[in-house]
Amino acid sequence: MDVDLLAGLGVGFLGSRLKRLAERMQADAAEVLRTLDLPVQPAQLSLLLALRTAGPLTVGELAARLKLAQPTVTRAVGVLEAEGLVEARRSAEDQRSKRLALTPAGEALLVRIQTQLLPVVEAAASGLCEGLSGELMASLAGLEARLDQASLLDRVKAVPTPTMWVRDFSDDLAEAFHRINAEWIQAMFSLEENDVALLTRPRELILDKGGLVLFAETPDLGVVGTAALMVSKDGWVELTKMGVSETARGRKVGEFLLAKTLERAASVGMADRLYLLTNTKCAAAIYLYEKLGFVHDAEIMRLFGARYERCDVAMSYRPRG
Repeated sequence: MDVDLLAGLGVGFLGSRLKRLAERMQADAAEVLRTLDLPVQPAQLSLLLALRTAGPLTVGELAARLKLAQPTVTRAVGVLEAEGLVEARRSAEDQRSKRLALTPAGEALLVRIQTQLLPVVEAAASGLCEGLSGELMASLAGLEARLDQASLLDRVKAVPTPTMWVRDFSDDLAEAFHRINAEWIQAMFSLEENDVALLTRPRELILDKGGLVLFAETPDLGVVGTAALMVSKDGWVELTKMGVSETARGRKVGEFLLAKTLERAASVGMADRLYLLTNTKCAAAIYLYEKLGFVHDAEIMRLFGARYERCDVAMSYRPRG
């Protein structure tokens, strides 16, 4: 049996161990991208996704958001610009400043990444890490042993065809955001002024203020659900405009979408002051909220309940540790 000399050097060489692991997984990720005919490298994916979520951004802002060295981001952006996926635009506020944004080709590529790549990679990576716990170095050894048994590429190939995945907002999905939410609100209540504003101006009122809008999509029905995270000036984040199309009821779209939205909220630091407003008529939704970590909160009702006439339930997110 070959002895792993680097592993034997202990925690003092943790950086080298992690670098080796990262290079191994990046190589597999590059091969996955090649097999799917996606013209991008693994290191560029985070830049594209950040621009989709938070752009347009300057190079400095992009580097800060990703916590990467600015020269590293500058080099990667140069490649993406040369490939026609990203472009630099003059800022309306300051003509001396250039902000990076996705081109139409970049937007189209992101759709393919979110529908063809991320669902299978997430499933493969989750399976690779499942059950690992305890001491860090032992977990690293376990992870490397699992990769010896089956590479990330092999695991991706073994993932069955996804039945559902998540997409971020793009302007072509604005109609679906309006339609899905208007459908359920009007079926149970009536559209209020606040509803109309958010449903007709999601980019201005949600995304441009640092929020997110996510969609659940299936291969046969297309976009079937949506949810938004809306950032307030005082640091609170509202989970709002979560709805599922009537055509997809019974597929557990709501639970899938809520779990993915909470996962995203945690990953971008929005989960600490997260809340929602609803109504007792939405009993199934309230059960789901409780199941995934929301609790009834009188203080949230006092602070925000007047936002909607129909609101008689307010909840805050307190994930179980």
